[in-house]
Amino acid sequence: MNSDNKPDIVVPNYSSYNIGVLLNTGNGTFLPQTTYSTGTNPTSVAVADMNGDNKPDIVYSNYNSDGVGVLLNKGNGTFLNQTTYPTGSESYSVVVVDVNGDNKLDIIVANYDLNNVGVLLNKGNGTFLNQITYPTGTNPDSVAVVDMNSDNKPDIVVANGGSNNVGVLLNKGNGTFLNQITYSTGTSPNSVAVVDVNGDNKPDIIVANRHSNNVGVFLNKGNGTFLNQTTYSTDSGPGSLTVVDVNGDNKPDIVVANRDSNNVGVLFNC
Repeated sequence: MNSDNKPDIVVPNYSSYNIGVLLNTGNGTFLPQTTYSTGTNPTSVAVADMNGDNKPDIVYSNYNSDGVGVLLNKGNGTFLNQTTYPTGSESYSVVVVDVNGDNKLDIIVANYDLNNVGVLLNKGNGTFLNQITYPTGTNPDSVAVVDMNSDNKPDIVVANGGSNNVGVLLNKGNGTFLNQITYSTGTSPNSVAVVDVNGDNKPDIIVANRHSNNVGVFLNKGNGTFLNQTTYSTDSGPGSLTVVDVNGDNKPDIVVANRDSNNVGVLFNC
């Protein structure tokens, strides 16, 4: 965050209504957080250069303020006051990707209570147009943006926690999206990741099914459509996951946080 080539930590503090930035001292320890005020209940954060000044900025969702906020970096790892953009009701998960090919990073947000995703296009100076919304299933609570059908256009993948499915919204090419295609999951999918897990150069969907106590893997057929999920058991209440090679065999493994059993689990890729 402060251009010293040391990775820092950025965290949304849900109950204290702020974002914390913990600067790296260089030996794997961190300074106490510096906080920046947000709206009510920040839940998700993304870090990227939003205004083209080569300084990483912070974008986050304000769950109970019904919007997203942007903190622009002053250049030394400190930040200007937030600029907020309304999104509707209960903005839950946020990602930052250029969706319309203008080399400016846009904001994509899952609006939990309104059952849609919002796309806020970047004007080019770190400010944003009003969101355009696209219907999802019930209670979208996690979103990822990746090219799913090999047309070099980033598509939206969303976990619909209330309707027990994931939705894929394919990009038309100008930053607008087709209606979602849904794929059934387990109960209460609440975290989604997109990674090629079987080495065929096609991104697959991995989802944590919280109340089914498993993760589901949807293999990509190659045209942006997917096979039915294959499930793998976890401990109780898998609530968040990431996919990364943890054992150095060049195969992406699944790491899952099990909320109700108070542990993390690792599923090694065979």
